Amino acid sequence: MKLGKGPVFKDKIAKHNLALAELDSLRKTNLAKMASNDKKAKTLAFDLDKKLTQAQPIIDGFDGLMARINALNKLPLIPSLFIMLLFLAIETSPIIAKLLSPKGEYDYKLEDLETALKATLTQDNYQRDLLVKTSALMHDKVYQDIAQDKKLYELQRQKATELLELQAHNFVAKQKKTL
Repeated sequence: MKLGKGPVFKDKIAKHNLALAELDSLRKTNLAKMASNDKKAKTLAFDLDKKLTQAQPIIDGFDGLMARINALNKLPLIPSLFIMLLFLAIETSPIIAKLLSPKGEYDYKLEDLETALKATLTQDNYQRDLLVKTSALMHDKVYQDIAQDKKLYELQRQKATELLELQAHNFVAKQKKTL
């Protein structure tokens, strides 16, 4: 009748040890399963990436009307023809609707802007041409007046003579050095 470890405690310890052993065995089997599932997931992800990189050029190359028409080659002739005509009608309907509709406010405003721009460009070109012609005439007149000036002519002649004399002296000095 002393307090301490009794038969109930021993039963609980035994059950606890049994549950702990089951938990350990379950962990081992689950770890093995998780490892194999991780391997499978990695290989599947790798295969998916590989297939995507192989298929991407094909996907990029096919879009729009021609891709749809090429896809129709796999269908029988009559449904394929009908679907192709349907695609053509859908693709061209905005253009046809615009061509058949009367001119509206937007069309008139657009035409007004375009003609205003053309007029401005024409005017700018004319003014540029006129500016170039006027400038050329002024420069011709200025240089003609300069050519008639006797003082400038004499000054230019004097400086050219001095320059030729210096060149001659320099040539003689170089010739003496080589001897």
